[in-house]
Amino acid sequence: MSMVGEARLGPVATGRRLVLFGALIAAAVLLSGCGINTIPTLEERAKGAWSEVQNQYQRRAELIPNLVETVRGYARQEREVLTQVIEARAKATQVQVRTDQLTDPEAIRKFQEAQAQLSGALGRLIAVSENYPDLKSNQNFLALQSQLEGTENRIAVARRDYIQAVQAYNTETRTFPGRLWAIVYGAKPMATFSTTEENQRPPQVKF
Repeated sequence: MSMVGEARLGPVATGRRLVLFGALIAAAVLLSGCGINTIPTLEERAKGAWSEVQNQYQRRAELIPNLVETVRGYARQEREVLTQVIEARAKATQVQVRTDQLTDPEAIRKFQEAQAQLSGALGRLIAVSENYPDLKSNQNFLALQSQLEGTENRIAVARRDYIQAVQAYNTETRTFPGRLWAIVYGAKPMATFSTTEENQRPPQVKF
């Protein structure tokens, strides 16, 4: 092909490239408007909320050894209750759920069950402390009580945020057009906490 022919085809090729580029831009905008990014965004939001749930439960677990030792100093005879708290804490810290397990209802159920057992044991420990006035007035115990109360509140907030995040994600994957993108991504519904009153009630730490 002559130099003249190449010069004549140059603008045509350039025009085609511009048309193709414009089509790609239009397709990207169209797909974005159809919600192609919605499911990944909601999924990451739910995973982030789950991480906060585990962080707050871990915070509670870290308070328990000092709480147990403080109570033990005033109520050594409450050996059974102290042992129950220690064992429940050990089990709760062993049961962890990775973000890639959030679609497994059984994993969430086991996690919630372990944390509920620890909440029950803590509730019994706090109830026992009512029988020891010296313990109730101990400054270390009062500080731990305050920290535990604050942590229970943060746990409740973190659980609520996770439940709402999962609800938004699951709704998107089950309704149009999100359901179509869920098929493309292979997205599965996420599991969440039971919202029964018994499972939601934190141990009472106020006096």
